[in-house]
Order: sequence, then structure tokens, then C-alpha cells
Amino acid sequence: MWLKASLNGGRAPGEHPALPLTPQDLADDARAVAAQGASAVHAHPRDAGGLETLDAPAVGAAVSAIRRAVPGLPVGVSTGLWITGGDVEARLRAVRAWASLPDEERPDFASCNVSEPGFHDLAVAVLGSGVGVEAGVWSRDDAEELAASGLAGRVMRVLVEIMDASAEDAVPEAARVLDGLDALGLTAPRLLHGEGTAAWPLLEEAVRRGLPGRMGLEDVLHGPSGEPVSGNAELVRLALARSAQG
Repeated sequence: MWLKASLNGGRAPGEHPALPLTPQDLADDARAVAAQGASAVHAHPRDAGGLETLDAPAVGAAVSAIRRAVPGLPVGVSTGLWITGGDVEARLRAVRAWASLPDEERPDFASCNVSEPGFHDLAVAVLGSGVGVEAGVWSRDDAEELAASGLAGRVMRVLVEIMDASAEDAVPEAARVLDGLDALGLTAPRLLHGEGTAAWPLLEEAVRRGLPGRMGLEDVLHGPSGEPVSGNAELVRLALARSAQG
């Protein structure tokens, strides 16, 4: 299974003892998850105070640390609007500055949520910075927005992200979104994942459908049976073990 490790997300310091925040933390975890078989990593770079940031120096520091630790491992970052406090223009300025980063500090891809204001301009700015776009599609409406944006043919991957769903509702909702993408003729590669109680059911659904998946402390803080986990490497190990079981 092609599995992306979601290393930290927007979690606050202290939510898990092994939550990676600094560039060195992220690099150490990237090395650990790659050793378990992760195919890529997704990280939310932090500032000196541990808060999420899109500022180019912080993004560059995180990405280059991961690259030094695991050469060749694809590295992605977030562009979530909450990171700039909902300021669309501040986000756009920050992302455009990524173009000034040297190649070794620039992410391979960035997730751009279709439902957030300014998606079109954001995606264009990410592409203009030499970074691939992962389009975050959370609903059938998002699928329609992506189709109408004129950018569907330029995204490297559609992230089918089922948010705020229960374990029982997550798989049927994923089916609705995936069917919507099919109906709209959107053929970009897809990755399926969820968060919280939906994370493990959707990992299993991704396996069943033969889709790439995602797992890490951003998404869930426990194993498939609710057991505590030591960190990202254990989550990746458990996820790939379940994928091997089919």
C-alpha cells in the first residue's frame, strides 16, 4: 500500500508525548516512518513558539531537514487557512514566497482544501512556486467545485478527506464522494483518509479499494483497537500490517 505518514497536523504541543514539532523532530520521525515503509510524509511546519506557519523560512527548514534525513522521500505540507487565522491574502503571500526557496527546501506538494475561500488563487500560487497541488475534497460539493475550477487536470492528487464523520458514517460518505468524482469525470489519482474514530475504518476502506492511504499523529492518537501508540512509526507499522492482511 502507498501510505503517506501525517506527522503532526495542527495538534498542540503535549497532545501526544511523541508529537514532532521542530525540524529535527520531523526529520527523525520521517526517518522512522520511512523505515516502516511509509511512501511519503505530510508535515505542518512550526515557528519558534510551536505554532503552525506557512512562512518560507520555517517551511524550508522543515523540508530540508526531512530531505537530509531521508533523501528521496516525498515531502508535503499544509496550506490550511486556519494557519493564517483565516486571512486569505496573508496565505497567498506566504505561499508565493516559497518560489524563492532553493530546491532542497521546497516541498514536493502541498494540500489545498477546495472548500476554503481562495482555493483557485492558492492552487495557482502553489503551482507557480514549483510545488505540486493535492486538492483536498471533503464532500460532493467540493468535487463539483474542483471540476468547475478548471484546475482538476493540474492537480497531482485528490485527497478524499472525510472530516467530522463517525466510524459508522465515514465509509458510506467516502463512497458518495468517490462516486461524485467518477460522475464528474475527475481522473486524478486519489488518496482516501479520515481523522479520529474514522481514521482506521477509512484506512481499511482504502485498502479494500486499492487506494493510497494516510496515517499518523495528525489523524489519530491510537491504534485500530483503541490502544495507545508510541508515535508515528508505530501507526505506520500498524497501518501497513493491516493493509497486508487485505
